[in-house]
Amino acid sequence: MNIWDNLPKPFLILAPMEGVTDIMFRQVIARAGRPDLFFTEFTNVSSYASEKGRDNALERLEIAPSDAPIIAQIWGKEPEHFEKTASALESLGFSGIDLNFGCPDKNVNKTGGGAAMIKTPDLAIDCFRRAKQATNLPVSIKTRLGWSDIDEYKTWLPTLLAEHPAALTVHLRTKKEMSKVEAHYELIPEIIKLRAEISPETKLIINGDIKTKDEALALHKKYPEVDGFMIGRGVFQNPYCFTNHIATREELMELLKLHLDLYEKQSKKYSERHPGKTLSYEPLKHFFKIYINNFPGASDLRAKLMETHSLDEARAIIEL
Repeated sequence: MNIWDNLPKPFLILAPMEGVTDIMFRQVIARAGRPDLFFTEFTNVSSYASEKGRDNALERLEIAPSDAPIIAQIWGKEPEHFEKTASALESLGFSGIDLNFGCPDKNVNKTGGGAAMIKTPDLAIDCFRRAKQATNLPVSIKTRLGWSDIDEYKTWLPTLLAEHPAALTVHLRTKKEMSKVEAHYELIPEIIKLRAEISPETKLIINGDIKTKDEALALHKKYPEVDGFMIGRGVFQNPYCFTNHIATREELMELLKLHLDLYEKQSKKYSERHPGKTLSYEPLKHFFKIYINNFPGASDLRAKLMETHSLDEARAIIEL
C-alpha cells in the first residue's frame, strides 16, 4: 500500500524540524490533534551505515503507536549509505522514506547534505535511485526552490520530478533566503505546471509560512492541484494548528504536563540503554514557549520554567 495514495486531499503534514519533531513532541501533537502524516527529524544515513553511529540513528528513528502513519526522513551525501539505510526502514514500521535535499543548516551543508544537494544534482539523483531500489516503501523528496537564486527551480525541480518521486515537498524559498523573506507563493502555478508535465503521479506538497489548517485550506481553494500542505513554525504558535482549535490555558498546561511525562519516560529508557548517562534536560526548555503563551501571566511563568533544571522543579512551578 502506498501511503501517499491513501491520504485525503488536501492532506496536512507536520514539517520535520531538528530538535523539535522527536518522538515526545509527536505524541503531544497527536493528543492535541494530529496531522494526516508525521515526519521524523532527519537522520544521517552515514550514522546508520556505521556500527558506531547506528544506535544513535535508531534512537532518532524510534516511533510511537500514535505516530502512524509516519515517514522517515533521511539525509547525507553517500549513495551507498542511502541504500543501506533505506533497506532497513520498512522493518522499523515506517510508511515511507523522504530524502532531505533542502535543510539550510550550515553544518549539514558543509558536509554536502541537505540543501547543498541542489549544487550537486547528479549526486542527489544517485542517492535517490539507490534509496528507491533498496526498498518497497514509497520514496519522496523535500527540497527548496534553489540554493541562492529563485530561478534555479526551473532546472532543479524538473531534475527531481524526472525521477518520479512518490511526493515532492517544495519549501518556497531558496537556501540563501532561509526564512527571512516571505514564501514565494507566486511560483505555485509554475510548479504545478512542471509537475503536470513531468510527473503527474507525484504528490505535490507546499511548505513555507503556512501556520494553520484554515490557511492551508484557503491555499488549496486557490490552487486545488496541490495535494498537501506542510505546517512547521505554526505549531509553535498553536499546537492545535491541525484542528483550528484555539487552546485554553488549561489545555495548554495539560499538553505541557504530558510532554514532561513523556520526557520522563524517554529519559528512563535512555538511561537503560546507556548506563551511567542521562538524557539532557536543557533541550526540553525549547518547548516551554509552545505551551506557555497567549494567556495572562504566561511571560512570568515561562521565565520561571526557564530557570529550572529538573522535572521536579518544573512540575512544582506548574502546580503553584
